[in-house]
Amino acid sequence: MGLFTTPIKTMDDLFTHMLQDIYYAEQQITKALPKMIEKAGEPQLKQGFEKHLRETEGQVQRLEQVFQQLGKPAKGVECAAINGIISETKEIMSDVGDQQVLDAALIAGAQAVEHYEITRYGTLIAYAKQLGHNNVVNLLEQTLGEEKATDKTLTALAEANVNRKAA
Repeated sequence: MGLFTTPIKTMDDLFTHMLQDIYYAEQQITKALPKMIEKAGEPQLKQGFEKHLRETEGQVQRLEQVFQQLGKPAKGVECAAINGIISETKEIMSDVGDQQVLDAALIAGAQAVEHYEITRYGTLIAYAKQLGHNNVVNLLEQTLGEEKATDKTLTALAEANVNRKAA
């Protein structure tokens, strides 16, 4: 158990911890995306990141609704996984000199984030259903749908354009 986290004794504790984890993650993503927007050279990639920044801000608000509906304070717990993914992406951004290769690297970093979020939201939905928190399932499913759509868009952009230019 971490120094500043609450002990996880029940499935509901685990559900709350994972909500706090993804809440923190979404907040970190909103801080990282502006730098990725700035570094992106491909106009479609830049636009996609801008759109996802707006979506992510909405996802933070949606999570706050989830916390409110559960009668819990909206607070995050540090997420080592998202910190690592973002840190690695920042490091790569500073190491790559070629713009086309950088765009491919940005997509790879963004997809690592999306895949983490997809797994988290899928698990949260399953836990919410199991625990009878049906009032929050729709909010979580809405976000999961956005994350999957973003991942699909990034894959299409990479395969149709960015990876070819980088090669």
